[in-house]
Amino acid sequence: MEHKLLDKIEIPHDRFEMRLSGSGGQGMILASVILAEAIGTDYSKNVVQTQSYGPEARGGASKSDVVVSTNEIYYPKAMQLDLLLAMTQESMDKYYSDLHKDGVLIVDSGLVTEVPTDNYYGLPFTQLAKEEAGHVMVANVIALGAIAALTDLVTKDALIDAVLSRAPKGTEDKNRKAVEIGFREAQKLKKK
Repeated sequence: MEHKLLDKIEIPHDRFEMRLSGSGGQGMILASVILAEAIGTDYSKNVVQTQSYGPEARGGASKSDVVVSTNEIYYPKAMQLDLLLAMTQESMDKYYSDLHKDGVLIVDSGLVTEVPTDNYYGLPFTQLAKEEAGHVMVANVIALGAIAALTDLVTKDALIDAVLSRAPKGTEDKNRKAVEIGFREAQKLKKK
């Protein structure tokens, strides 16, 4: 799969809107809560997270949005995405049209096989979760590590702290490793 890589993502304007999307059960809502909490540790940024429940919880495309700004956030929902994480083909198909023309697309390259642009980052999050972290349930955390590496929105340490504060007892090492895997693999993409 050919990837056109971008330079490190900078916030081009005051408001930066992200959508984490996938299949119900992949933990996109939890991932967005963790991401918002990690970003919120930087007191120079305001952050709001919104989510939608419904039939998505039973396997359809699910989404959760995070809006970041250095100013007051008057409208909490995403209007035009600056970053889209698509963990499944269905979520790619459903939400790609909401991505700004210069927005950043990050996909699970093992599950998203038809990408409508050459301008994206692709990593096999689910495969990495199975093979390196030992459990598919941390694919969402690996994706968060990649987002941290590709943006200036959150530090790896703040993300690890937020992940560990939400990790079930006994899974701390697995979740820490998941952040490290995502960060490492995204760094490799940037170097190519």
